[in-house]
Amino acid sequence: MLQHTSTDTPRINARKTDVFDIFNFKHYIGPNPFLDTAALVFDFAITDSSQALPIASYHSIIGDRYPQLLHETHDSHAQLFARTCSEVGKLDMGLHFHHWNVKPYGEFNRISIEAVHARSSRAVVYAVWDWFEAINQNQDFPLEAQIAALQKVFRQSVYGGPTVYSLMRSASQKGIPAFYLWDEGLMQYGYGKKLIRGSATTFDSDSHLDSDFTTRKDDCKAFLATLGFPVPKGDIVSTENGAVTVAKEIGYPVAVKPVVGHKGIGVTADIRDAEELQAAFKRAVKAIPETESVRVIVENSIKGADFRLLCVNGKFVSATERRPAWVTGDGKLTIRELIRRENRKPERLDTPTSPLSKIQSDEAMEMYLTEQQLSLDSVLEGDRTIFLRKVANLSAGGVSIDATRTLHPENIILAQDIAQHFRLTCLGIDVVTESLAQSWKAGNFGILEINAAPGIFMHLNPAVGESVDVPSHILETFFESGNDARIPIITFNKISVPQLQEIIDRILLEHPDWTIGAVCRDAVFVNRSEKVFNHNYNVNVQNLLRNPQLDLLIAEYPETILAERGMFYRGSNLVVLDNPGETEMMLARASTDDDTVVVREGANISIRRKGLIEQYTLGDGEPFTRVYLKEIGTVL
Repeated sequence: MLQHTSTDTPRINARKTDVFDIFNFKHYIGPNPFLDTAALVFDFAITDSSQALPIASYHSIIGDRYPQLLHETHDSHAQLFARTCSEVGKLDMGLHFHHWNVKPYGEFNRISIEAVHARSSRAVVYAVWDWFEAINQNQDFPLEAQIAALQKVFRQSVYGGPTVYSLMRSASQKGIPAFYLWDEGLMQYGYGKKLIRGSATTFDSDSHLDSDFTTRKDDCKAFLATLGFPVPKGDIVSTENGAVTVAKEIGYPVAVKPVVGHKGIGVTADIRDAEELQAAFKRAVKAIPETESVRVIVENSIKGADFRLLCVNGKFVSATERRPAWVTGDGKLTIRELIRRENRKPERLDTPTSPLSKIQSDEAMEMYLTEQQLSLDSVLEGDRTIFLRKVANLSAGGVSIDATRTLHPENIILAQDIAQHFRLTCLGIDVVTESLAQSWKAGNFGILEINAAPGIFMHLNPAVGESVDVPSHILETFFESGNDARIPIITFNKISVPQLQEIIDRILLEHPDWTIGAVCRDAVFVNRSEKVFNHNYNVNVQNLLRNPQLDLLIAEYPETILAERGMFYRGSNLVVLDNPGETEMMLARASTDDDTVVVREGANISIRRKGLIEQYTLGDGEPFTRVYLKEIGTVL
């Protein structure tokens, strides 16, 4: 049972004027004694030298910002504080953190809130604390500025990228284990022999040769041409003079882009003369990494809209039109002021989950305005709309529009024919055409490039149109369900090294080809081979589940480790509890109706299996091992 002692000091982190105090922070990466998810846990107390306002005073002010809380009842300041932390923790980005809990301990309450990134979650708690204290002192609190700062913290975390986060959220909803491998800089989905590792939309099952091939835009272009697919005419150059020569040969307008590049950086379209071409060439060269030679593509610029066709596992799943940012005049405001007004719109939050980024002003924008005989200080007449860029760069304020349902069947076949030539989970195909509703065979259709690591958030959360659940398509490529992502797991609250070795031997007799990972507080094994034991217990568990050959995991989670570290994984096929303490009973509570739970209390045995409970008493001298060895056989 966990031991809790109250502190003799009435204030730990509280300032002199503070009514509340928070302290004893602990971040659990998985299920723990307080919450069955990853969580930030901390203690909350009311200081003895100040008087807190009635709960209703905080409730009404907080409810003004979060109306959903107004319909809830909270019996204590701690409950309202925890609920507020949970709501603020979504960061106005719809983050999937909904679970929270409050457990009283006399002079303080222990609060737990669902959390993945410890730093941003802790910053949320401190922000809510400051908000409560501002309410105490009848002061305004800059919550919007705080949330903007918190969004930045989360965005800079390993989970903050829109693609990574959307995949992680989808995995959570499907019951697919997902966690970050810090040493590798990769996400892992699933356990053991079921696992897949990846960076954004690139996975270890992808062909690295194919992935590298897509970065060689010239070779890709030649390959697509051999397949009979429409690619713009052009050539590769290394000098401005060479670019001008190619443009003269193929005719203006032309597009320029670096051979090695991504995200549209250094790309300029619709170039109409040599002067503009020279400037575009310089931008392309600037985008080329220093380690790469200067190689720039000059090709025909096709008239039409910019579209991204996305294929997953060789199948077409989504299409998105990308338009450059635009403004519409009113006869009064300058373009600079119109941009500023547009950037104040609530949908342009500039967060990982926002469908629109803020419009960025830079040299490329000013050059395009100059081409239109405009500048940032020009006043547009009423109802005149102008685009601010030639290239639809979403990160610079461009607009994404879902076009999935508009595709002509032959354009779907085109996308799939391209994708099926590559061993890549995700493939983005950038095309230009006036309308996807017209077949590519009718002309005026050009494939600009293909991408092996396409972003997916424009499809999941377009600025205009319906969402396409691309993360589900990706994860379902590997796992039909959450169960398909898991290997069998057996969890004990007490087990010795000899007992562990006996279990391994017995299982290997039945399954000689299996690779079994096992860990207890004294050792870690792969089959009977003992491995290096890490002082951080959950690292041992992660390393075993990271093994792509692993067929089965056996782990001990005693009370001391559960209290200090929590669990790494969630759910076990078999839980074996030998005279468990209160904390260790969380192992049984975390199980599902499909799992088997064996509990020994003295000589009494309880077995819960598929919703049924069996109880009996051990005979004199009958070992407990006979019980759980039999159950291991039925589970496997």
